[in-house]
Amino acid sequence: MPNKGTPLGPLRILLVEDSAEDAELLCDQMLEAGLECSFERVDSDAEMRALLARWAPDIVLSDLSMPGFSGYQALRILRETHPQVPFIFVSGTMGEETAVQALHEGANDYIIKHQPARLPSAVARAVREARREMERLRVEDELMRAQRLESLALLAAGLSHDLRNILQPLLIVPDLIRDRSDDPKVVRLADVIAECGRRGHEMVESMLSFVRGSRLPSERIVLQRLFQAVGMLLKSSLPGNIDLHLDVRDERMAVEGNYTELQQVLLNLALNAIQAMPDGGRLSLVAERVATTDGERLCIRVQDQGIGMDETTLERLFSPFFTTKASGTGLGLVSCKRIVESLDGTISVSSRLGEGTCFNLLLPLHGAVAEPEVGDRPVVPAGRGQRILVVDDEATRLSLLGNALASQGYRLRLAADGAAAMRHLQEAGMPDAVLVDSGIPLLSAGQLLTEMYGMGYRGPAIVLEENRNEAFADGMVPAGISVHVLPRPLEMQRVFRVVADALGTG
Repeated sequence: MPNKGTPLGPLRILLVEDSAEDAELLCDQMLEAGLECSFERVDSDAEMRALLARWAPDIVLSDLSMPGFSGYQALRILRETHPQVPFIFVSGTMGEETAVQALHEGANDYIIKHQPARLPSAVARAVREARREMERLRVEDELMRAQRLESLALLAAGLSHDLRNILQPLLIVPDLIRDRSDDPKVVRLADVIAECGRRGHEMVESMLSFVRGSRLPSERIVLQRLFQAVGMLLKSSLPGNIDLHLDVRDERMAVEGNYTELQQVLLNLALNAIQAMPDGGRLSLVAERVATTDGERLCIRVQDQGIGMDETTLERLFSPFFTTKASGTGLGLVSCKRIVESLDGTISVSSRLGEGTCFNLLLPLHGAVAEPEVGDRPVVPAGRGQRILVVDDEATRLSLLGNALASQGYRLRLAADGAAAMRHLQEAGMPDAVLVDSGIPLLSAGQLLTEMYGMGYRGPAIVLEENRNEAFADGMVPAGISVHVLPRPLEMQRVFRVVADALGTG
């Protein structure tokens, strides 16, 4: 029976047949067998091409020979336009050699017209096999996509490390320039350099956090910072004819959730909007407070001026595997809906053909972020010749730290790894303070400080940490040494302040 196995649902069947009577017999045969079918019939090259341009069949049943047209021509046309759709020859003139040739040409099966009992089961089997093959190809494509993303994550991690090292001088040097010049033009230039360095670091961090994912299942997300990160990530994908508008009506607004997942939602909606505006337009991301029956909530709007969607597309928009893109998976908006609903929120969409689309996200508001305090930079006391050992395997940062601290009045010893630091200690004795990067080679920061403690060192240690990677995650916290943590990327004024506090001169 054709209905054994996975339900087929309604089938669209294309009949390539010049005889209306024979076509009617084929339709009756399949309907009587319990198949739910709709039919279209063509008998020429032009008719078939025109129909396939506007209608996709689930299977094609074709006569072998017709006046001015042949089943082989029909098979070639189908393979050109719909290569995955199954094709079955149904003919009264098919001998064994012809049947073999038909299969060799790419047909899925053949049926003799005066022996049609096998037709319904052959149709059902061919459709199921074609669907299984399409699902297999889809899964393979998803696996390949996942492998590419995994490779991208590895590349992003390596690139972000190198980029941070390259950008580090842009954060350290401006403070040195300001301290050495009263010329307002030079100070303004230093401010420009520092701002470029901060933006560069923010872009790197946004890219890396998106690839790696947030380590916190839930955290307070400040909308202003989230929009800034999304804007920086979108800039590289934004065509010149699209204007990106970001508007957070209250800079103190915050929401509770997973940062990376909410970032993914906004990026997905924004990238869809960009693709929906081939002729350009305005892409707006707006966050504001709105009053609802459940009280005040956060509303995020992602609005475009693109081609819009019809009612049929809107009805199926959040259905799994539904997509209007040739290379889409149909899972992006499903993921967005899941993420928003996991935050106790809702997502809705309005759209009109030719006028654009607007997605609305309603989310619970978190407590407002406190207003930042504004004031002059505190004056950090200069050093008085204290000896500082700096251990860092990144040559540029090591040199910059050495020059900056020396200009502040400290005496410096520089080491590129733990072994070099130990040689310095054996040759020149103990320093007054040690500044060590958490990722130094040969000896870890914890091992180095433990060795120094065993040699009699009792001064402070300033440890550079990156992205919440704890320097002593292995539990090796040296006893008797006061440890001060300095997060990267470094800002020179913060370095001076932490060093002064560690030495007790701050």
